[in-house]
Amino acid sequence: MIEVQIDNLFVVQNQLERLGDGVQNRYLLMRRLSETMHKGVRDNFRAGGRPNWLGLKYRNGKPLNDTGALRNSFSTLSDNDTALVGTNLVYAAIHNFGGMAGRNRKVHIPQREFLALTNTDKQALMDDVQDYFSSLI
Repeated sequence: MIEVQIDNLFVVQNQLERLGDGVQNRYLLMRRLSETMHKGVRDNFRAGGRPNWLGLKYRNGKPLNDTGALRNSFSTLSDNDTALVGTNLVYAAIHNFGGMAGRNRKVHIPQREFLALTNTDKQALMDDVQDYFSSLI
C-alpha cells in the first residue's frame, strides 16, 4: 500500500493551477522554441553547414554566405500553438533542397540544408520544454 500525505494542500493546488495555465497558454514556450530553432539556423550558416555543405567552385569562402542576404533573412514566428523559423526569399528553397535552376533548368544547385537541426539543437529544444514546465511549479 502506498500512502501520500500532503501537508499544504493550498501549495499543491496553486502549483497545479500554474501548470494548467502554462499548458493552456504556451506562447512563451513557443517563442522560446522558435528562438532556439533560429539559433540552429544561424549556427548552420556560421559553420558552413552542419554537417559541412558541399564546397564552392567559383569563389572562396563559405557556401551561402556571399552577400549575407539569405543568412540575414530569417525570422521567427510564434503563437500559442506554433513555433516557426523561415525566410521569405524566393531562392531559399532551391538552396535548402537542391535541384535544377536557371533558364530551362540547366544549372544544378547542390542541397545545402540550412533548415536542419542537429541532435544538439534537438536536445536544446527538449531542454527548453523541460525548463518551461519546471518554471511553472
